[in-house]
Amino acid sequence: MPARAVEPWVRSEIASIDPTVPVKMEPLEQTVSRLADRPRFETALLAFFASTGLLLAIVGLYGLIAFMTIQRRQEIGVRMALGATRGNILGLITGDGLRMVAIGGALGVGSALAVSKMLKALLFEVSTYDPLTFIGVPVLLTLVALVAILMPARAGTRVDPAVTLRAE
Repeated sequence: MPARAVEPWVRSEIASIDPTVPVKMEPLEQTVSRLADRPRFETALLAFFASTGLLLAIVGLYGLIAFMTIQRRQEIGVRMALGATRGNILGLITGDGLRMVAIGGALGVGSALAVSKMLKALLFEVSTYDPLTFIGVPVLLTLVALVAILMPARAGTRVDPAVTLRAE
């Protein structure tokens, strides 16, 4: 029997007991959906800020590595003149970038562990110390950072040692 068919009967029964009681009837799905609106909005807002933070981190890391590579152009030219290969230079620049990512990742995981209890109300079917999250997110961030590091690092391997040595 549809809910709309019993609504007049329920209203009349409640009115017979106490006519001052307001009666509001709606389907259970609508009630549950309305109750989930706020957590859904908070999760979407949190996802937006997390995505924005990731984008800013990528742009910042790319800019920092590009700046460091330009600043070290003479050092890279001297290293290449002394026999360093493009792979050595790529490893040098990438290693410096990944060192920064590792420090930031350690600080981030530590901060997340400290703050996770406060975010417990926003978590649904996930524990506050979910191992998949605490392992997967740093791995994903490291891979994204690696792409941001490799772009300027590859540009650093194209330094011409002869031009660099003449510029000094």
